[in-house]
Amino acid sequence: MSNFRELLPVPGRTDVDLAEAYAYPLAPDRPWVRANMVASADGGAVGPSGRSRDLSSDPDRRVMGVLRGLCDVVVVGAATARQEGYRPVRPREVWAKLREGRPTTPRIAVVSRSLEIDDELLTTAPEEARTIVFTVADSPAERRAFVAEHADLVVVEGVSVSPGHIVNALSERGLYRVLTEGGPHLLAEFVGAGLLDELCLTVSPHLLGSGSPRIVTGSPGTPGAPEHVSTKSTPVRMAHLLEAEGNLFTRYLRE
Repeated sequence: MSNFRELLPVPGRTDVDLAEAYAYPLAPDRPWVRANMVASADGGAVGPSGRSRDLSSDPDRRVMGVLRGLCDVVVVGAATARQEGYRPVRPREVWAKLREGRPTTPRIAVVSRSLEIDDELLTTAPEEARTIVFTVADSPAERRAFVAEHADLVVVEGVSVSPGHIVNALSERGLYRVLTEGGPHLLAEFVGAGLLDELCLTVSPHLLGSGSPRIVTGSPGTPGAPEHVSTKSTPVRMAHLLEAEGNLFTRYLRE
């Protein structure tokens, strides 16, 4: 098992406690939205198989495990859930202290207009951590009835589910420690809406060349672009920089 070496803010430190390094603000009174993404050294977000796991590593999976252990809910777009094979998060013994006083596992929240979601993600989640599904009023009625039977369904009036809709619904459920794992279009919407508080980015030691999308995809006026894309730059500051097995683990906080 690789040790994590801190490069910033304490260069050379090797006794890194990941749970402490990635801790959410104490007793948040509103949803704090954190994104966790991985990218190649030249900026690509998915590897040859079309999945981000091509860029992952044991240290990256350890960080991902800690981030999931810390959060209340994992928010993901339906396309990413299908491509990456999402299932309900399984409890881990090492999370016992991290999740004291909370359900043993975080909930999954999926954003889908078509409701094309793997049934297992809906039907196998434990009752204390039922999957949440966000959709719109004109989603397929028959499918919507099935989803509502097996998951917590949030139907939004209008043509799309905005980050504001998501954050408000999670707040009503007391789910303040939010982790989004993309995909790139959903992350673009959170950035554009000014609702992303921090970005945890793993820089993987791979070069993918042209063709791979970035971790944030879409711009105003381009086909398939999210509605809530902003042209504004969002200043961030680096909270820490870690290294393990050639991977860089950055944590950026919005100013």
